[in-house]
Amino acid sequence: MVSMKKYWKHIGRYFNLMADKEDENQVVEQVSAGVVFRGTNLWILIFAILIASLGLNVNSTAVIIGAMLISPLMGPIIGMGLSVGIGDYDLLRRALKNYGVATLISVLTATLYFLISPLNEARNELLARTSPSLYDVLIAFCGGAAGVLALTTKSKGQVIPGVAIATALMPPLCTAGYGLATAHWNYFFGAFYLFFINTVFIALSTFLGVKLLRFHSHRDLSPELAQRGRRLVWAVVIVTMLPATVMTWNIVRDNMRQRNVQLFVSRELNQSGTQILSATPEHDTLRVVAVGRVISDDELDDARSRMPYYGLKGYGLTVIQGTDYASVSLLDNEVTSLHSQLAVLRAQLADYTRYDTLSVRLSAEAATLFPRIGEVRIGRVGSDLTVHVMVVPSNEELDTERIREWIRTRLQDGNAWVEFY
Repeated sequence: MVSMKKYWKHIGRYFNLMADKEDENQVVEQVSAGVVFRGTNLWILIFAILIASLGLNVNSTAVIIGAMLISPLMGPIIGMGLSVGIGDYDLLRRALKNYGVATLISVLTATLYFLISPLNEARNELLARTSPSLYDVLIAFCGGAAGVLALTTKSKGQVIPGVAIATALMPPLCTAGYGLATAHWNYFFGAFYLFFINTVFIALSTFLGVKLLRFHSHRDLSPELAQRGRRLVWAVVIVTMLPATVMTWNIVRDNMRQRNVQLFVSRELNQSGTQILSATPEHDTLRVVAVGRVISDDELDDARSRMPYYGLKGYGLTVIQGTDYASVSLLDNEVTSLHSQLAVLRAQLADYTRYDTLSVRLSAEAATLFPRIGEVRIGRVGSDLTVHVMVVPSNEELDTERIREWIRTRLQDGNAWVEFY
């Protein structure tokens, strides 16, 4: 028994947080300074929102990540969690006020951008922020936990930038602005709910981290007031989780239903000489489109009788097959769509291959013409050519304008964007 206690004590040393705990006053001062949104902080927020909006608009993950790294939005959220944990209600009031100001300015900035932007199509990066689930809750909680540990301990490393990327506070606000600008209210409410999830669970992680690290209370609270505060915190957490729980259940249910449909079709309707084009559950009917050898009525009746075994009880089965005009028409549409997708993919592949070849060629030429250039990389951001020029460190001044003109001439594109690194 004694040896087991020693064993667990030895293991506990590896997970002990108190040894690396930062000075409490220093942590509170740092968080209090990050809560304020005026002057430099406010302008950084506006520029970060514009960068994130541009990234969503052109579907660029790299640009969105850059915006998240420079965003100061984490400050008031961590301030809320810390203030509740130590009972500093003056800090809580300031954090809430600045959080509201930052949120309002962010949404208005994004709305203004999308009102004047000529690109109004909702891309993948934007749509990904409109349907939050319990997975987003877990991401926000774990990210916030990592953030508060980095903030309150001496071994900070590169955690805070990673938390900013993982919890993704900026893109949901930009998506909410897009929803307002284009009157897509489901986008607005979905994205704003995702932002609220991130806020609540980052603050909750901060609150729990402060308690875990035994920060001293700012003031002596009566047991009744402390209990009331804890109840309020957990009430907000539960209310925030409820819609995400429902959405997650719907996602899981749809995935299970789709998997059951695929199993049913592959096992009960697939036969030699028959090709299943599509199988779509619509309300209480499974609609299947097939071509080739006709599935007999007896086979269809037998398949219908087995639908409950695949979790499809209560579903009807409608099969369009044979030389039915609708079936042939659907097949023709499917083939046309596949040809279009293939053409797009071929064009993209040719584009990437061409830029790789050009990068190698220009790097070789640049090494001869401009010895300080180490490498030239060519790519696209949206519809614009971008060129990254890697420069070898030297005390000699680099003629950047001459190099820009040479690159633009070689690419036959006077608008190519050239950056030096």
